[in-house]
Amino acid sequence: MRQLNHLNQFARLWQHSNGAPQHTSVAEMAALCFCSERHLRTLLRQWQQAQWLTWQAQAGRGRRGELRFLQTPQHLRSALLQQQLDRGQSQHALQLAQLAPEQLGQLLQPFMGGQWQHDTPTLRIPYYRPLESLTPLYASGRAEQHLCCHLYAGLTRFEGNQVVGDLAHHWVCHHNQREWLFYLRPQLRWHNGEVISAAQLQQQLQQILASEVGAKLLASVRQVTLAHALCLRFELHSPDYWLAHRLATVLCLLPHPGDATLGAGPYRLSHFTPTLVRIESHSGYHLRLPLMQTIEYWITPQLFDSQLGTSCRHPVQIAIGARDELDLLRPVSNGISLGFCYLAINQQRHLNRQQATKVMRLLHEAQLIAQLPVEEGLITPSQEMLPGWPLPDWSADDVALPATLSLHYHLPVELDAMALALQKLLAKHHCQLELHFHPAKNWADYAALEDADLLMGDRRIGDAPEFTLESWLRLDPLWSAILSHARYQELLTTLQQIQAQPEEAVRLSALQHSFRQLMNDALVTPLFNYRYQISAPPGVQGIHLNAWGWFDFTRAWVPPPVAIE
Repeated sequence: MRQLNHLNQFARLWQHSNGAPQHTSVAEMAALCFCSERHLRTLLRQWQQAQWLTWQAQAGRGRRGELRFLQTPQHLRSALLQQQLDRGQSQHALQLAQLAPEQLGQLLQPFMGGQWQHDTPTLRIPYYRPLESLTPLYASGRAEQHLCCHLYAGLTRFEGNQVVGDLAHHWVCHHNQREWLFYLRPQLRWHNGEVISAAQLQQQLQQILASEVGAKLLASVRQVTLAHALCLRFELHSPDYWLAHRLATVLCLLPHPGDATLGAGPYRLSHFTPTLVRIESHSGYHLRLPLMQTIEYWITPQLFDSQLGTSCRHPVQIAIGARDELDLLRPVSNGISLGFCYLAINQQRHLNRQQATKVMRLLHEAQLIAQLPVEEGLITPSQEMLPGWPLPDWSADDVALPATLSLHYHLPVELDAMALALQKLLAKHHCQLELHFHPAKNWADYAALEDADLLMGDRRIGDAPEFTLESWLRLDPLWSAILSHARYQELLTTLQQIQAQPEEAVRLSALQHSFRQLMNDALVTPLFNYRYQISAPPGVQGIHLNAWGWFDFTRAWVPPPVAIE
């Protein structure tokens, strides 16, 4: 962007004297701006016409003239940023933000949070990292999965802990629960305006069934066929009363078969780069239209420094607003996540059940979580796996631990502090703990999984928490690594028996019993839960924390700037 290059050259001149008048020559200025003297004269003429500075040259080559600045680079950068935003070119605006964090915070402060741009309500959210793939089948991050739920639609969707219709408005079961019919809404449209056909949805569902993770999630499904132009038939190997739940998960959201960036959700993806992600409302959406026209993620990792005192904090504590609104920001929604970080123990290697029980007991007795050097108020020790699913009593006869054990753990970063604390704790009991960090959000494709004695990871839980834990047992390679083959097959058989129970209360009780047994056997324990929090200035309305630690973009809104007489 030529304007940005000119602004950077102007900033070099300004910084040379920190904005004070200069007695200098064209040659010296050209050297500062890394350009030829001829080009520098052109810049001086343009900058004078724009009233950025004044330049009084002296006659004669090499003679010094007087340079006076009328504007600061910061002011010009803000004006140019506003100009780019007014044109709807946020990606160009972010090119202006390559500054030190404290300068960046000052520059962006008028533009974050809820804004009206050309009569269009826009919500801008600073975010701490580039976003990864938004393809539903492969989206692994919490932010990516949350975005997928706004970009794509499935046959069903979660509304709180309930499953309701999405692309399908109704479904029924026949033939001893082995045939399910999903009736599609008429005139469904992709983001490009094309009418959605049942054949396209069938094609996408078959791709999910053919994938490794989809085959595990939909293990009960034998095939998907077309029953009618507006009806899909699911034929099952065995009854599965959680089928509608499975089809509501992120994995079963349905992109366009010819273009995976197109979906049928309330928002469409309009821009995706490492610095900016923008989604815009889909006018042909089949359910309630969003109140906020545009949502933008401004990827500004420089701002996520707790020493700056900015409104950008930890990724589970989202702030919508600007630095000058910091005093006005208030938590509009908060709560303790149902999801948790966990410790799992592989008893197929060096630890037997008695030794594993001792590790669990030491961990909880030492109260390590309460002493972790992490941000205050960010996490809280887990007292139960889910509400009403208490932790067992791991008291047992004392036994010696192996001289050496290995701990493998992945993100989030708080587990790094947890690993060091556990290493120190076990060292007191004459056990050396070797640490292995896996820089990912899950155990997919982790070759060393079966070599681990202890494992730590993160189990995110969205809507329908009990069903989410059932899917964890099915999908996570953790369980086949830490359980014997016979025990793992027994677990899968139990899950099949649970899903065949027509009464939800019976299914939930049986699932709770399975997890209680896993914890009693010292195979897994939750460690801590996050404290989710969303803060916003008074002008942003409709912010309600959801199970993902985010908020429903379709419900957020900003009052228009109406003059009060």
